[in-house]
Amino acid sequence: MSISQEHRHSIIAEFATKPGDTGSPEVQIAVLTAEIQAVTEHLQTHPKDYSGRRGLLSKVSRRRQLLDYLKRGSVEKYQAIIARLNIRK
Repeated sequence: MSISQEHRHSIIAEFATKPGDTGSPEVQIAVLTAEIQAVTEHLQTHPKDYSGRRGLLSKVSRRRQLLDYLKRGSVEKYQAIIARLNIRK
């Protein structure tokens, strides 16, 4: 259900604003998006996994908070990350 460490490191390398960056909102949003996609695929094959659904909702909520924070800080970065990750908003 979770993403592999190699996949996580490739996402961090792709979205990092500087070397060693793991905490910027862009990186956190990208990692959460990958985790959301993995849980969504899991829930399509296991529809009665209610604890997994609860985890999915918490990840979506956390991503929404980070997106709102990014939008307050820089609308250009917000629109770029939305377009790059193909997130609906």
